[in-house]
Amino acid sequence: MKAEIITIGDEILIGQIVDTNSTFIAKALNKIGISVSQITSVQDEKVHILQALKNAKANSDLVLLTGGLGPTKDDITKTTFVEFFGDQLVPDPAVLAHIKDIWKKYIKQPLLQVNLDQALVPSKATVLMNASGTAPGLWMEKESSVFIALPGVPFEMKALLQNEVLPRLSKTYELPFILHKTLLTYGLGESIIADRISNWESKLPKSIKLAYLPNLGRVRLRLSSKGFDKALIESTMAKEIQTLIPLIADVFVGFEEDTSIEQIIGTKLLETGKTLALAESCTGGKIAAQFTARSGASGFFKGGVVAYDTNVKITVLGVQKQLIAQHSVVSTEVAKAMALGVQKLLDSDYAIATTGNAGPAKGDSNADLGTVCIAIATPNQVYAQSFSFGKERHRVLIKSLNMALTLLQKEIFKN
Repeated sequence: MKAEIITIGDEILIGQIVDTNSTFIAKALNKIGISVSQITSVQDEKVHILQALKNAKANSDLVLLTGGLGPTKDDITKTTFVEFFGDQLVPDPAVLAHIKDIWKKYIKQPLLQVNLDQALVPSKATVLMNASGTAPGLWMEKESSVFIALPGVPFEMKALLQNEVLPRLSKTYELPFILHKTLLTYGLGESIIADRISNWESKLPKSIKLAYLPNLGRVRLRLSSKGFDKALIESTMAKEIQTLIPLIADVFVGFEEDTSIEQIIGTKLLETGKTLALAESCTGGKIAAQFTARSGASGFFKGGVVAYDTNVKITVLGVQKQLIAQHSVVSTEVAKAMALGVQKLLDSDYAIATTGNAGPAKGDSNADLGTVCIAIATPNQVYAQSFSFGKERHRVLIKSLNMALTLLQKEIFKN
């Protein structure tokens, strides 16, 4: 079964919001064996929606739409559905009762006609009750294609998709098994990895596709396979991965489906009873945010100091003024002093320190733009490396983040 996703809303096309609905839907469909062939975003205009529906019908077996089911005048998905299917709107008693119940329990404002009109649905539609909101989902069929309209509000869409749409699709259609395994690597570029695994890649079975997904200091290798023999797909994939991992063992950190590098680090620190502290200058707290975004970080993460100003490096982290004067604030010597300073300050086993010129101005150092020094302090030693990450600020910061995690991961797995 081939699917298309259509997101409706001017706010997407003018860049006011990011379309996260498509990402969620595509992943969910893949898990039950449905491949997404196209994702389209269109304006809140009937002519554009109708054209998108017409195009999707010609190319896909399943079409999912999000957006345009609300109570305002620019929410025109329902009326467009009616025109596309040659149908008419009729009141649905269950939806109407649901809307009235929501107003009675939770809404302290008058129930307007536009709210009551949300109970109007195409007469040929199967109504998908929206327990999280007032706009129901709609399931309609035209010849051999299925069209499903869902609210654009993410939490409403997700609930309807998981509770109503996916179970119906799985029950109605015989779907293949789709398997993706994504290997995370840090520290080598795409071309170097590709050259290293070239012989292995050339011998891959036709049933497995390999994709390289590079991103500023890390490369993901995604292996994909699809078919109706689940056991064969899983065993073939496992065999190929077993052959691949020794070729990239020095940069492989885990599988994206299972974990991330910060989770791997956190798990290892928890297992060994060790702790971590951070002294961030140019990265401005980005490394700390990676760790604290997940629950359980308090078990190993002591805290961090964002020593953006040179004086903070001196007064809080204890970096000597003469060291800065001699080597510059962006130097491996200062990075090591920062790591040792925060390690002592927060009584941690491990520490990371970053200092650099991310641009566009050089700040307190004459080091070239893109120069970043990263230090790792362990219970036994401290070392630092200097890197040149280019001149575009965002790329410099993300590369710094990824490299810092890579260096720490290698260090804590030595023993």
